[in-house]
Amino acid sequence: MWRKLLDLGDRYAAKSSWKDFALVKFCLFAMGLAAGTFVPKEHRKPVLAGCAAVFTATYIPLMAKLFKTALEKNEEAQ
Repeated sequence: MWRKLLDLGDRYAAKSSWKDFALVKFCLFAMGLAAGTFVPKEHRKPVLAGCAAVFTATYIPLMAKLFKTALEKNEEAQ
């Protein structure tokens, strides 16, 4: 199973551009900021809303490309 996941990661990286990796960085930054933010209660909701927006805006295209890459490999095997 790990071998398949690592192979998928290699194929995904080979098909990715710098823009895709920038999305990954923004996505991870938003997750880290949301997990590690210690702000006063009155500012917490706007900060978390911004993090959620960045995470959603980057996660969806990344996962779409990942699933497309995974399906291409499955179609080649059949």
